[in-house]
Amino acid sequence: MLKIAPSILSADFARLGEEIRSIETADYLHFDVMDGLFVPNISIGIPVLQSVRKITDMVLDVHLMITDPLRYVSDFLSAGADILVFHIESQAPDKTYETIRRVRAQGARVGLSLRPKTPWDILLPYLDELDLVLVMTVEPGFGGQAFMEDQLPKIAALRREIDRRGLKCELEVDGGINPDTARLCVEAGADVLVAGSAVFKAPDRAAMIASLRRAGEGSR
Repeated sequence: MLKIAPSILSADFARLGEEIRSIETADYLHFDVMDGLFVPNISIGIPVLQSVRKITDMVLDVHLMITDPLRYVSDFLSAGADILVFHIESQAPDKTYETIRRVRAQGARVGLSLRPKTPWDILLPYLDELDLVLVMTVEPGFGGQAFMEDQLPKIAALRREIDRRGLKCELEVDGGINPDTARLCVEAGADVLVAGSAVFKAPDRAAMIASLRRAGEGSR
């Protein structure tokens, strides 16, 4: 079944608890962490994650857009992350393997993410060890960007390889998701869709989450 993961980057942080309760019909809660180095923007971190964990039972899908994520694995998992996703471009290959190992050792799910310019096959050595792959269909660092259709072949290629290996790895897509682009992503093979502005700017958020699911499921 297609999963929807609203990104709280688009939420009103003055009313964060209420904002989260308004999207609890979704499957995951996507939590974007930015450090001002790996990406130009700075967002939220461990203290906010700890607070969010106290008010919801939703699966917390934590996306680290930071340099050297290995340093922070234990901190983010202790703060409540259920899935910890970090960027393949953020550190050397030996640290990537070690980060995957540490996340698994602490009993959480682990994922790798790709910037739009990064080729999909860079993930081939790691794919068997992953629970999730995140394809960015915008440049990481800012919400509200337009969907990049040239990323659809990357999604499709990863879908084929995951299926060829018989893996349970989920394929997640983040960036510019709305009911129209949701259909394109699911046609290409996505399992999980991250939607920020489309959900949090909707007058009826539960209806938008349902609409995204319908758009995607109609493409399967």
